[in-house]
Amino acid sequence: MIAKKIIFAGNVQGVGFRFTAHGIARHWELTGFVRNLPDGSVEIFAQGRAEDIDGCLSAIGEAFAGSIRETRIEETDPDDTYKDFKITF
Repeated sequence: MIAKKIIFAGNVQGVGFRFTAHGIARHWELTGFVRNLPDGSVEIFAQGRAEDIDGCLSAIGEAFAGSIRETRIEETDPDDTYKDFKITF
């Protein structure tokens, strides 16, 4: 299992991004969360198999191609406390 922290910047708040990203992530075997950040960006913490994370991020990128201006991805340590994928605040 790997984990990644992803930050999406652009027109990503107020457009259903979290709800849509949550729905997409639940189609993959991922745990973690999606949340809005105070600076107007959206953060996803996703952990699972690399191909599941990559597939999820690709689907999110396609769904919001006109809204995402920048995507920053960094690998991080997995966190066993996450048992599913949630929207957090």
